[in-house]
Amino acid sequence: MSDSLKVLGQLAPSATTLTTLYTVPSLAQTTISSITVCNRSGSGVTYRILVSVAGATTANKQYLFYDKALSANSTDTIVIGITLNESDLIKVYASSGDLSFNAFGCETQGE
Repeated sequence: MSDSLKVLGQLAPSATTLTTLYTVPSLAQTTISSITVCNRSGSGVTYRILVSVAGATTANKQYLFYDKALSANSTDTIVIGITLNESDLIKVYASSGDLSFNAFGCETQGE
């Protein structure tokens, strides 16, 4: 098994579109150490973050944050320690096209 500390995903999604930020690769496990959400606009916005186990259809139980408010020109840094298995997804949603999402962590690749 080998560990790789890295930027797992970077995304500036379209407004009001649920988008995949990160998918755990085949034969891997991942620990998400942190996620940042940056509002690049001069207005307040909201965002959502969810975990889709094994690529499951989106359901209410998956949300970590739902319509979380983020003020103008600010950043949320979420230190979370999420552990994920093969094919699990982190998905994000932004009320505006002015948000950037970044996920950081460690991928452990099986042999």
